[in-house]
Amino acid sequence: MAANSPNQSVAVPNREDLLQLAIAAARRGDKDSARMMFNQILADDKNNERAMMWMAKLADNRDDMAIWLNRALAVNPDNQIAKDALAAMKDKSSARDNRVLVLFGMIAGVLIVLLLIVFIFAPLLR
Repeated sequence: MAANSPNQSVAVPNREDLLQLAIAAARRGDKDSARMMFNQILADDKNNERAMMWMAKLADNRDDMAIWLNRALAVNPDNQIAKDALAAMKDKSSARDNRVLVLFGMIAGVLIVLLLIVFIFAPLLR
């Protein structure tokens, strides 16, 4: 009997099975396979919140992660995990901006002190 004869049927996973296969691939670190399966799920069901949340988790950068989290929130505005993740991303961004401002302030302060030393004390040393 030939493999794939007309009398044999190939089992095609349903959406939930495919979702579980994609989650398993993501958990074992196979991002490409997981993304492919999640994209297939989302092609069939554009509002699949679980697939969107996993795509956010698999995102390679913060911008892509934010896009997926916002898509999940558009489907379910009560998704607390997506809200918390976006808030954490915003907090990290704010903290980074604050560190830059503090560093800039310290450098500016040191430069002002050096200028004061040069212009006030240099003439006294002549």
